[in-house]
Amino acid sequence: MFRGTFTALVTPFRNGTVDFAALEKLIETQIVAGITGIVAVGTTGESPTLTHDEREEVIRRAVEIANRRCQVLAGTGSYSTRDAIDATKGAEKLHVDGALLVAPYYNKPSQEGLFRHFQAIAQSTSLRLMLYNIPGRCSVDISADTVVRLGEACQNIVSIKEASGSVERVSELRRRSPDEFTILSGDDSLTLPFMSVGAVGVVSVASNLCPSEVCALVRACESGDLKLARKLHRKLFPLFKDLFIEPNPVPVKTALGWWGAISGEVRLPLCEMSEANQARLRKTLEEFQHAK
Repeated sequence: MFRGTFTALVTPFRNGTVDFAALEKLIETQIVAGITGIVAVGTTGESPTLTHDEREEVIRRAVEIANRRCQVLAGTGSYSTRDAIDATKGAEKLHVDGALLVAPYYNKPSQEGLFRHFQAIAQSTSLRLMLYNIPGRCSVDISADTVVRLGEACQNIVSIKEASGSVERVSELRRRSPDEFTILSGDDSLTLPFMSVGAVGVVSVASNLCPSEVCALVRACESGDLKLARKLHRKLFPLFKDLFIEPNPVPVKTALGWWGAISGEVRLPLCEMSEANQARLRKTLEEFQHAK
């Protein structure tokens, strides 16, 4: 069962290549902080710009570094069902704990097409699968009806990362899905409201920077300590917001670069932040650190 705090891990680059030394340090930091799991080569990991060999090696290294101390999910989604199947089967051979499958983007399949797409992937693997619904980026929404249908038809589709921004959607999914089917927030800023109506964790971008605090927020929500959860949410909210003032993962990699964790480098078509937004993010980070 997928629940708790999962970090949508960035992929560190240096001089155009994957920086595996920085990747190891980043994963170790996550584990020390008590993270539940990491997602390697998801969209936050700039998977579309990685070569096949790079994606495979990042997953391999993530599994080796984690060494069962946290769960490792591989981002294997694609707008090509055949490619998604190949990527998922490849990740299974690398002994990941599961796969995260973003909705097909650009080609905008119908709900029947979405169902057949995810069903075909599920039938190709024994891995536990987490759907990823993010209509704002994919221009297609995995409807609640389709999610419920997939959960009933495919025993290994066990979770969803819900980034529709809708508390109502989470409420509906929770009402219509069995308890063992878990819902995780796909937006850091909505972790608290989503968990208040039935989500059981988050797949977080912010936890690349502050894993301890995001883990604490999720634990407070799980334990029903709403006073502490609201306090942590208020502290984290400005950071949650400003990590998306430019396309993800540019701001979070920029911040990690300032802290010396990675180089901050991204690959085209992503590029560095504007000076104005860098100044805004620096101010937010300083205020966050001061609040500690």
